[in-house]
Amino acid sequence: MSNNNTTTGNNRPTARQRLQEAQRREAKAAAVRRRAVIGVSVLAALAVVGGATAIAISTADGGSSAAASSAPVVTPANTSGPDGTVVVYGKADAPHTLAVYEDFRCPVCQKLEAGAGQSITQLADDGTYKIEYHLAAFLDSNLGGKGSHTALAAAGAALDEGPDKFKKFHDVLYANQPEEREDGFGDVNRILELADQVPGLKTEAFTKAVTEGTYLPWADKVAAAFDKSGVRGTPTVLLDGKQLNVFGQNGSPLSGDQYTALVRQTVGA
Repeated sequence: MSNNNTTTGNNRPTARQRLQEAQRREAKAAAVRRRAVIGVSVLAALAVVGGATAIAISTADGGSSAAASSAPVVTPANTSGPDGTVVVYGKADAPHTLAVYEDFRCPVCQKLEAGAGQSITQLADDGTYKIEYHLAAFLDSNLGGKGSHTALAAAGAALDEGPDKFKKFHDVLYANQPEEREDGFGDVNRILELADQVPGLKTEAFTKAVTEGTYLPWADKVAAAFDKSGVRGTPTVLLDGKQLNVFGQNGSPLSGDQYTALVRQTVGA
């Protein structure tokens, strides 16, 4: 009995096989074109147009990393929120909550950190609010590479050492962020070099977790939670659920004093 999926007696492909192969090639080419369009769209969104800094827009269908997809999920200590996907910094009984949505590869997030980062931290330290970090990894899909996931997993290893260690490492990552088209955070050796800047962070457990990718599956969960949050760009900052405009009319991030004044006005203090 003949089979349409077999070759002919002289081992030449059948007409059906040639058609199927052509269809596979076209599907692969279409996927490449879609990725190219996404990358161009995101780079355009990150561009500075007329002096105004644009927000980084999530256009990915998810941020999971293939390398971590089959590994067991190990959740760091000191997590919060659904399935341990939220990182909280500050006093648990603070009267207000600042929700910060960001991606470690996002250059606009870095601009906000450079402009108002110290004041954002100070208001958490003095008890005005606690910070809930909702971390994304969509720029890996949009720009290529794995830096967002690698940095997020390393931040999980820092969180396992303590919320203060996480926050200091968070700040070091932004202070040393590579240009967004470069996947600098994808190199674990570079991540470990940066960890040296946080006193007491680079323990044997931290180094092992970063080197072995212990928290990469957790990073997938955190990134997936961001994708489901309804937030479509980074940075997004909400104070008690109300979005704060942390960039001025010229597109520049607020200064520390401007940010503090905005928070005081929002909470009615």
